[in-house]
Parts: sequence; C-alpha cells; structure tokens
Amino acid sequence: MPEVDSMAPKAFQPDVLQEPVPYLLKGSGGYDWGMRYRLSRIFRPTTGRTVMLAVDHGYFQGPTTGLERIDLSIVPLLPLSDALMVTRGVLRSVIPSDLASAVVLRASGGPSVLGELSDEHVAMDMSDAVRLGASAVAVQVFVGSEHESRTVTNMTRLVDAGYQVGIPVLGVTAVGRDLTRDARYLGLATRMCAELGAQVVKTYYCDDGFEQVAAGCPVPIVMAGGKKLGEADALIMASRAIGAGASGVDMGRNIFQSRFPEAMIKAVDAVVHGDLRPDHAFEMYQDLSQSSAQPASAG
Repeated sequence: MPEVDSMAPKAFQPDVLQEPVPYLLKGSGGYDWGMRYRLSRIFRPTTGRTVMLAVDHGYFQGPTTGLERIDLSIVPLLPLSDALMVTRGVLRSVIPSDLASAVVLRASGGPSVLGELSDEHVAMDMSDAVRLGASAVAVQVFVGSEHESRTVTNMTRLVDAGYQVGIPVLGVTAVGRDLTRDARYLGLATRMCAELGAQVVKTYYCDDGFEQVAAGCPVPIVMAGGKKLGEADALIMASRAIGAGASGVDMGRNIFQSRFPEAMIKAVDAVVHGDLRPDHAFEMYQDLSQSSAQPASAG
C-alpha cells in the first residue's frame, strides 16, 4: 500500500491562474505537443530560428561536389547546425547516432538530374521517419510544373501521415529548370504549401518582395541557400531573408562548398541567431578562416 499523503497545507494557490504556455513559431501554437516538441528541436527556442544544413542533394544528382565523402566533409560540421536535412540512406550509413541536431528526412524522390525533376513520388513511409527519430520530413512541391498535382498530393499524403504520429512536414517549393523565382511565384507556391497543411515551408529568396512572401505565408519560412555564391554574397542573402521575415536558412552548397565550411557555418549562425550584420559576419568568416587548420578538400 502506498503511504497516505498527509502533508498540509497543499500548495494549490487557487488565486493564481494557470497561464497558457506560449509557443515560439508563427502559426504553430495549435499543434499537438509532440509536433510542437519536434519543431522546437529544429528551431532554436531562444530565437525561433534555425540554421539547417542541407546534405540531401545526392538523392537526385549523385555525389555532389563537397558531398563525395559525407563522413569526412559533413560529420565535423554537425555540432554547428540546428538541423540536418538528409536522406535516410545517408543517415543510416554515415551519420553518428549521437547526433544532437534535429533530423529532417528527405521523403520524396524518383527522377535523377537527367530526367524530369518534377516527376517525384513519396519515397518513404512515415513509419520509417518515426523509427529514425526524425523531427520532420521534407517533400518537394513543383508548383506550375508538369507534375504539379502529384507533387502537391505527395505533400498532403505526408501531412496526413505526419498528424498520425506528430511529425511535421517541410514543404519545399522547387522551381525546376524553367520556373521563375519572383515574389509572385514564390508567394503562390509557399501559400499553397501552407494552406494544404505543411507546417514549415522552404523557399528561395528574391530581392524584390520577399517580405511579402514571408508575410503571406502563415507558417514559418526557411530560406533555401540555392547555388553556390561568394561567402560575402551568401551572408548578405541570409541577412536580408531573416530581416524580411524568414525563420531561418537551409544552406548546403554555400556551406559545404565554401573553402572553409566550418568558418562559414559559424558566420551564418551569427547572422541567423545573432542578427550580425553581413559585413561583420564576413569579417568573422575571414578571421575564422585564417585560424582554421586547413581548407575543405576539393574532393
């Protein structure tokens, strides 16, 4: 028999109302606890922002420059990222299981870089995301492409499956070869993803009107890094996106193809989480580069 709890008086404090627990992310306060917990693994609670490291390029373009040996080029960077966007194959074969960063699993695929990129299907079951401890799954959505409807349906299927297990979906607005990257298109694509259930949307930055894209999307937007830029330009782009309302960045080539990837991801972190001016962040990158042991291998 358990002992009777006879301590008195009880500290119920009926005159103190229980306050609702606030949540840091736009549009996310109504989700179940498990989904909010996973989102808080991706987005740093102190800032509501994320530095996501994208290394999933091989799912359609093979051994991308800088990703030839993920065990050598990427694993040393893992402690410096809030989240890792990765395929389940690389996660199982290369990424250490003591990873502290959140895992965002690539969940769509099909065509290679040689074919029609929009011809994607759902490429994993949500039960495998649960098995792997994922904080989210990512799916490509090709608005305006040949296979637009299918890629939207891929996303909504994953959203439904995600609600069953408390795993959010990152809708990735892919632009393909022939689609534009202006505010009108990006606003359409991001809003569609959010309206159809994506809890986070990843999209490209545009110089004119990105603040409207971010404001018109009712869930957090994460800026895609895109093609490799010079380090100074990449830091300017990240800073402008954050200033215009993005909740973080998902950078791949602008980090792992940098001459000094560790210095670059630290500079990006300072921009995203510390609001460091991009010129000061570039100076930081240069200073860290000079103290770095060696530059990244060219492969």
